[in-house]
Amino acid sequence: MRRRPLRPLAALAAAICLTALTGCGTQTAGPGDRGAGGPNPHTAGGPGGGGTVRAQKVVRLTTPHEATGMTLLEGPVFDERGDLLVVDVTAPAGGPKVLRVDIGRKTSRQVHTDDRGAYTSAQFSPYDGRLYLTDFVHGDIVSLAPDGSDPRTFFSGEVDGAPMNPDDLAFDRDGHLYLSDSRGMSEGKAIGRVVRIDREGRDATVLAGGLAAPNGISFDERYRGLWVSELTENRVSYLLLDGKGSVASRHTAIRVDGGIAQTDSIAVDADGNVYQALHGRPAIAVYDRHGERLATVDVRGRDAEGLESATNVAITPGGTRAYMTVSGPAGGFLYAFDALGKGIRQSNGG
Repeated sequence: MRRRPLRPLAALAAAICLTALTGCGTQTAGPGDRGAGGPNPHTAGGPGGGGTVRAQKVVRLTTPHEATGMTLLEGPVFDERGDLLVVDVTAPAGGPKVLRVDIGRKTSRQVHTDDRGAYTSAQFSPYDGRLYLTDFVHGDIVSLAPDGSDPRTFFSGEVDGAPMNPDDLAFDRDGHLYLSDSRGMSEGKAIGRVVRIDREGRDATVLAGGLAAPNGISFDERYRGLWVSELTENRVSYLLLDGKGSVASRHTAIRVDGGIAQTDSIAVDADGNVYQALHGRPAIAVYDRHGERLATVDVRGRDAEGLESATNVAITPGGTRAYMTVSGPAGGFLYAFDALGKGIRQSNGG
């Protein structure tokens, strides 16, 4: 299933379709700061520039599923109670596709399952408070009540004459959705898009095209523009918005020296630092808004055995304790570290 260097979602889509056909930091007042892991040692000279931050294992949440042959955790997001929710992209029908994690007790339980979704991201809407999920395989956007009940299809169908493969999502202050549409991933063509859907799910427009398998997407700390990672080019583009729902300008902002690893999801902290998760290595590269590499958050030593990717990260809202989803043949894990800046909406889901 996992064929590097490409992220396995294209292969996953084929596997899921086949299965269907055959019947199958700072401990400051923020939620989630419950003491998982100890302090992070920092050493100078981390790969690609900056220092190295060693992440500590918190808990294993999943093991590879018999039906899909793998597990892939994604989309960590804190709810209002301080629990962390994650999605398992490859969970089979009936298996836990959304899990709620009690970090203090190091336990988890199923929040949602269904018979078809392959969910790659999760985030709560500032407009209606519901949890929104992207279904990469079927192109749907699904929403749930905060407790996982009342599933609804928010959006489905083509956008500008083409189907979507929605990967990650971000909300603006008013609750409108911005999606990375990873079309062309399996063919290696730069036909990916950034799509905007209004908060009622009625109007979907293409903001940017010609992107190389866009994956991570996040607003900057001031909501002036979007950071978008392009997996097959190992770069992060910046889309400056005009304040009227359109892109004013676009440029390559960061080139990621990842070796065999590729750019996955993105988060942004209160200081504007960009956390670029890596597929192909259990690590996150941290940059400032000017593209300087500040640090590499890494899983090291024996802990790294059987781990292939750090897909995403959530930073405790108002605090600096961060939790990243890490997966591979050894299973799906949560790892913790101290972020460089405090958590905000842009570092909580997506």
